Amino acid sequence: MEKSIPLTTPEAPARPSRLARLRESDLWHSFRAHPSALFAAALLLVVALTAFLAPLITPQNPYDLAALELWNSEIPPIWETGGQWPYLLGTDTQGRDILSAVLYGSRISLIIGFASVLLALTVGLALGLVAGYFGGWIDNVIMRVGDVLLSMPFILIAILITAIASASLPTGLKDVLAAPILIVAIAVPSWVQYARTVRASAMVEAKKEYVQAAKLIRVKPWRIMLHHILPNCLTPIMVAATLNFGLAILSEATLSFLGVGMPPDQPSLGTLIRIGNQYLFSGLWWIVVFPSIQLCLIVLSVNMIGDWLRDALNPKLR
Repeated sequence: MEKSIPLTTPEAPARPSRLARLRESDLWHSFRAHPSALFAAALLLVVALTAFLAPLITPQNPYDLAALELWNSEIPPIWETGGQWPYLLGTDTQGRDILSAVLYGSRISLIIGFASVLLALTVGLALGLVAGYFGGWIDNVIMRVGDVLLSMPFILIAILITAIASASLPTGLKDVLAAPILIVAIAVPSWVQYARTVRASAMVEAKKEYVQAAKLIRVKPWRIMLHHILPNCLTPIMVAATLNFGLAILSEATLSFLGVGMPPDQPSLGTLIRIGNQYLFSGLWWIVVFPSIQLCLIVLSVNMIGDWLRDALNPKLR
């Protein structure tokens, strides 16, 4: 009697992990072959790490007023005559170590820039999807509000929001809520760009057959927008968000330089530049030069990454 041979089904091949798929993607190969993108990413990584590890690598906490020593004020950088250890980049008129202030200020600028872009991106994606999917009067209302915001200067809207918030808040809460107010002030005029980009892509995708089929089987609109339309709109949004990250950091620095941003006891890079600008022609050049260099390095690295990402995601340039 012949023995029956059990039938076995071949095992399905294991799906590669997300990290493996990323390594095999065209985007990763483009990144590795792009020297300026590698340099910019390394520079931004160093700046971010030193900023967020500032409490471990800096000689003082510039936000702790009790740690400041006035007899150590106006010390030049260590390579100049009169420089002292551990103040590598010198001190300001209050005895605040410039290196510590720059790294702590970079952390505030990076957080405000990232949070404002994230908030504007979230609002812009939601409103753009709704406007492009439903159309009609909903589209008209959202776009007309965007047109009103675009008709006013960006910096004027941000100053107006910060001024209204400062006037309506109690004195004790102004400094505490300075960072959230700046985030909202930068995000409010910024969401229009994302909404317009997503709306244009959503209007095209909403007319395609797969979206019409999803409507016929009564898939909920929010599922169609999130799972079907949104993934096809992300490429231009990724580029815009990357480039706007640098603009958001510059906007925060501009507002702080004008005196409507972070307070002097919690200085961002813009606040440090505003304070140092008062002593630029009195010989204390290091108070304004080093925060300005740090701000330029951050914005330059972000813009270089954004330029590479725009070229890498453009099918015409592949």
